Amino acid sequence: MTLSKFANRPQALLMLADGTIFTGQAIGQTGTTGGEICFNTGMTGYQEIYTDPSYYGQIVVNTASHIGNYGAKVTEVESGSVKIKGLVVKTFAEVYSRSTADEALQQYLEANHIVGISNIDTRALVRHLRSQGAMNAVISSEHTDPQALRQALAAVPDMNGLELSSVVSTQQPYFVGSPDAPLKVAVLDLGIKTSIVDNLASRGCYCKVFPARSTFSQMEQWEPHGYFISNGPGDPAVMDYAIATVQQILAADKPLFGICLGHQLLALAAGARTFKMHHGHRGLNHPVKNLITGLSEITSQNHGFSVVMDDVTNHPDITLTHINLNDNTVEGIRLNHKRAFSVQHHPESSPGPHDSRYLFDDFVQLMKA
Repeated sequence: MTLSKFANRPQALLMLADGTIFTGQAIGQTGTTGGEICFNTGMTGYQEIYTDPSYYGQIVVNTASHIGNYGAKVTEVESGSVKIKGLVVKTFAEVYSRSTADEALQQYLEANHIVGISNIDTRALVRHLRSQGAMNAVISSEHTDPQALRQALAAVPDMNGLELSSVVSTQQPYFVGSPDAPLKVAVLDLGIKTSIVDNLASRGCYCKVFPARSTFSQMEQWEPHGYFISNGPGDPAVMDYAIATVQQILAADKPLFGICLGHQLLALAAGARTFKMHHGHRGLNHPVKNLITGLSEITSQNHGFSVVMDDVTNHPDITLTHINLNDNTVEGIRLNHKRAFSVQHHPESSPGPHDSRYLFDDFVQLMKA
């Protein structure tokens, strides 16, 4: 791609649900797309972000000022395809400097049919979202008529009350790790990231990844040593099928570990509630305190829903284990009379710091015990 070709790309518009409009330059595929708009403050790891199934149904704003400068690489993915609905950046890098990259980010976005916009004031946009809260938005590089954008915006579903895990989950079970590994883990795929399963496999776990709507009895037939409940998109409160599965795992007193959406489902299964956050946590530098050890960790996060704090602290069977130091939200729990624990943040840290990877070791020890 030459400089002149990139410079001649068409105008693009971003319209928010409150009527705010940003004008910029089209990137990725020409077209129109819509979703809930959110922002990620990470300085690196954009390809892992775009392929994280937890972002399904969302338009991502990268707050880093330059995106695309190290290209795209086929191995740096968290799922089999790009999951975001759209992309918003400030400066989009036409050329990349990494010799090991497979292609430019522009080519990667085109191949995955992602519509995006660049050359807008992302700082002003993020300040607006932090003030007004999460909302739906549309990006278009084919329509400039505000009425056409409003019609497209009206067709975007509200994330509150939306079940999406069964859309992004695997349709057939598959295996990860060595069949000779000492531990077998049944993984409920609600939108799992590849690096999570890899972290389990590297610790001597043979994982069988099950579709989202798999029942406890179907997973139990494999005779696993423990159960893992994955991350994923959508509103946890409407996932009755998954809540029931978690409750059955708890009733059987099986070792259980949940991350992100899996954490929220464990809380719901135990009787706590969840709520939609004002604008969520998405980035690589969120400080979390482990209340058991007293130590703090820098964590990777991606969630727009959270567990109600009062429901946790007032529950006789739930112990609060981790807390977010930015806003005092729930970051981790364990059930007092069960072998079950969960965290809201992402200890697999892809991308992000590795401060919390000990949680995979804790899960292994729980199964061995």
